Amino acid sequence: MAQRRRSERIVETVASGVAEVIPDPDRDSAFTLVLDGAPQSHVDLADPTHLEFEYIRRMAAAIDLIAPAGKPLRALHLGGGALTLPRYIAATRPGSAQRVIEIDGPLVELVRRSLPLPAKAAIRVRVADARAALEGMRDAGYDLIVLDVFAGARTPAHLASVEFAREVARVLDPTGWLVANIADGPPLRHAKAQVATIRAALPEACLVADAGVLRGRRFGNLVLLAGRTSPPVAELSRRAAGDWFPGRVETDLDRFTGGAPPVTDSVAVASPLPPAGLFGNRR
Repeated sequence: MAQRRRSERIVETVASGVAEVIPDPDRDSAFTLVLDGAPQSHVDLADPTHLEFEYIRRMAAAIDLIAPAGKPLRALHLGGGALTLPRYIAATRPGSAQRVIEIDGPLVELVRRSLPLPAKAAIRVRVADARAALEGMRDAGYDLIVLDVFAGARTPAHLASVEFAREVARVLDPTGWLVANIADGPPLRHAKAQVATIRAALPEACLVADAGVLRGRRFGNLVLLAGRTSPPVAELSRRAAGDWFPGRVETDLDRFTGGAPPVTDSVAVASPLPPAGLFGNRR
């Protein structure tokens, strides 16, 4: 493993752009992974349960509530980054069998060298396109699928269609859950279309986000929890309200989508680019 001083940041060109691994000035064992200037992941190697990014905390809260505490899960992560949530699940649900699909091979190698996984974590990482990998998987093989794929700060179009959502549903256990990160801003056209698209395959769902993002006032992350049974809305609402940056749970998704139809492969587009300067004040 390459050794380095904590004060040094690593900068490497990977398949998806320029990657930086930046030490966190406030936590000796923590680092931020940045791709082309956009923060992608934050990892504390000594404490995988410390989650710096608010949308990751919301995703983790949903994961905490979909099964009894500590129960191992069969988890599939579409999109890897620095493997923040796989590390979290390994710590909070020991014995979980996890597979990560990440298309950027050089990024995977950078993370393995610079931010090594815990020795006992059952996390397998495969370099592949998320949709292509999904199509080769068996039915009902996972209790949880986490969808958090970004290329150039945008989710690719082929991961934004109802055909893709049906593949996700096929691979999920009948009682399983999808946790998806959707990035969008005013007027939330992409988010509304994605909620309609995913609900065409997994109809029982709720959204968790900052109130300003849900109301279409600013760009941000919306976390969608979707499955075939009723989501744990009451407890998720309590968790969201008690966060460092309080969020809100939206359950009236018919109203939220406003009649937006599911998106098919023929018309799917990538998610919108974040506004210029959004990450200008990052550490």
